[in-house]
Amino acid sequence: IFADAQLVVVNKPAGLLSVPGRGEGMDDCMARRVQAEYPDALIVHRLDMSTSGLLVLARGAAVHRALSIAFQSRAVKKRYVAIVAGRLAQVSGEIDLPLICDWPNRPRQIVDRQIGKPSLTRYRVLAYDAAQDCSRVELEPVTGRSHQLRVHLQQLGHPILGDDLYAPEAIRTASPRLLLHAEWLEIPHPASGLRQQFESTAPF
Repeated sequence: IFADAQLVVVNKPAGLLSVPGRGEGMDDCMARRVQAEYPDALIVHRLDMSTSGLLVLARGAAVHRALSIAFQSRAVKKRYVAIVAGRLAQVSGEIDLPLICDWPNRPRQIVDRQIGKPSLTRYRVLAYDAAQDCSRVELEPVTGRSHQLRVHLQQLGHPILGDDLYAPEAIRTASPRLLLHAEWLEIPHPASGLRQQFESTAPF
């Protein structure tokens, strides 16, 4: 959706890896597709294979370093939209639960209050569909842990529809895909330092 001498911003479809996976036939990914057109493009952050939406690639090592620092220092702001099961008790709030990889069952993540890494998600309910008993929710991950939004919503009692890792079967099969989309991103542009916003409307 955007490209200049420093950045490439793309809209990743659901079902496509961000980076090459392990094993045979796992080479096709968003990074490789972008590199076919912009050979100097380097991945800065990732989206789950099942998640769609905005992904930023840096052009060259210097820009990659600058953007990596921006992500690590939380100078990047992100918003997602999801469809979750049920009606949330509060229209907005925070989910503050430490996460760590569930090694015997990876790539699953679990809440661990002893050794989990701090993980914070802010949420806001946008709409409730009484007929389907599901809610459209806006999500802001303050931290960027693997599967953070998926686990946090499951722990809140409202798993994301179509989630093949964390939702019970009825909710998992309610959608042919994970209904989670990275819809908005604000980053400091590596050349100018000015904050730049990108948007991608959810396809659901």
